[in-house]
Amino acid sequence: MTDTAAPQTAPATGPQVLLQKIYLKDASIEIPQAPAIFTRTEQPAIDIALNTNAQNVGEDNFQVTLSVTVTAKLPTGETAFLIEAHQAGIFTIRGFDNPADVEGVLGVFCPNTIFPFARESVADLMQRAGFSPVLLQPVNFEALFIEHRNRRAAAAAAPAAVAH
Repeated sequence: MTDTAAPQTAPATGPQVLLQKIYLKDASIEIPQAPAIFTRTEQPAIDIALNTNAQNVGEDNFQVTLSVTVTAKLPTGETAFLIEAHQAGIFTIRGFDNPADVEGVLGVFCPNTIFPFARESVADLMQRAGFSPVLLQPVNFEALFIEHRNRRAAAAAAPAAVAH
């Protein structure tokens, strides 16, 4: 008699990061000068802001949200348009011994995974609103994470330095 069952594999050990879901959590577009904005010839100045947020949603599961805000201002100071997209993902993170490593995964790996989806959402919203899409350039989330961690460490050390 032959065994036709699938081979048994040992459960994975060591650190694991598993993507469970990516979704558009929230999106909005505002065009306060419509329809007149579409007849204007001035080129707006584009400002892009990024923000990440991570929260534990049970056991080893984390929701990471990458928020992208694109603001276009005319030379007169008027807002041509404002687009916000909150692209989120649920990640299972387990097997890390050091909490700082989990923080790094949440601050670097997860936003890097979500970013292409956020870029597509923003471009789609802009096009649907009647504007040429803005191509979001690649982002070095590792450098942003290190900068944020260094600022947080400096802020925590500052009160201790004043106390002496």
